[in-house]
Amino acid sequence: MQFTAQQIGLLLNGTIEGDPLVPVNQLAKIEEAKPGSLSFLANPKYEQYLYTTEASVVIVNNNQVLAEPVKATLIRVENAYSAFTILLEKYNTLKLNKTGIEQPSFVHPSAQIGENVYIGAFAYIGQNAKIGNNSKIYPQVFIADDVAVGDNVTIFPGVKIYFDCKIGNNVIIHSGAIIGSDGFGFAPAADGTYTKISQIGNVIVEDDVEIGSNTTIDRATMGSTVIHKGAKLDNLLMIAHNVEIGANTVIAAQTGISGSTKIGDNCVLGGQVGIVGHISIARGSQLMAKSGINRNITEEGKKWGGIPFFTGYMENLRIEAAVTHLPAMEKRLVELEKIISELRKDVH
Repeated sequence: MQFTAQQIGLLLNGTIEGDPLVPVNQLAKIEEAKPGSLSFLANPKYEQYLYTTEASVVIVNNNQVLAEPVKATLIRVENAYSAFTILLEKYNTLKLNKTGIEQPSFVHPSAQIGENVYIGAFAYIGQNAKIGNNSKIYPQVFIADDVAVGDNVTIFPGVKIYFDCKIGNNVIIHSGAIIGSDGFGFAPAADGTYTKISQIGNVIVEDDVEIGSNTTIDRATMGSTVIHKGAKLDNLLMIAHNVEIGANTVIAAQTGISGSTKIGDNCVLGGQVGIVGHISIARGSQLMAKSGINRNITEEGKKWGGIPFFTGYMENLRIEAAVTHLPAMEKRLVELEKIISELRKDVH
């Protein structure tokens, strides 16, 4: 789609400097932009590119002082970064603006489909499933029986949602995610084998949650695995049965959370964090990447780290820094032992 600088300026309540009718049809970084591109300058480190960019239009802050002439048309706004973020959201909305039911796809006659819904080719919507208004179900998505999907939900290709799971409003689920697969429950038998424990619970994903690609969220043995409102989950996470993720908690890639663990609200988990089962993590906790959490964290708003964790974040950094000096410290220790040994000989 194509827009003029003037149209963009009106949207952003900005001031135009240059040709108001210059058209743009794509977004680009200022250092890589080509003619027809719209870019922005918010970080002073990139100011040099303002004078060399081939972008047709550049969004800048109101207080941006020009050291040289610029070829691009400028749109001055209060905050260039925020303004460009608005444009990214508008652009993304236009790109994803699909409606209708493509064929071949399967929608069970008992399923309830809301207004302005998109269902892509080869998608499957099961018996008694519910799809809310303005939701988008991309190709090859599987939505099982009795699943409820709220309004304004986007489910990208290849997602699988097992029976009885509940998805709230304004949720985004990226490709390959699996919601509601069986929890890892097996009972050991006397002969050394394992008997599967049926997993009859479900997964509840509340409003405004985003779930990354290839993340797996297991259904509860009984009750629900719950992802609370506003949580943001990265790619490649493993969330086990009966786990509870607090509101507005963010979790980076390759983290694994064992069964029945409760993560508080507003927590931050770095990449590759591992958490044992049946523990609680206090509200506002921050866990550094690769931390191994093997017991409850009860103090709110603290930073933690270590494998397994045993100390605060800064103390753990000091310990890691000291480890790099161990070879030199060992050498000094050997030298000190020799000196002490010689001193003892002199005394005797």
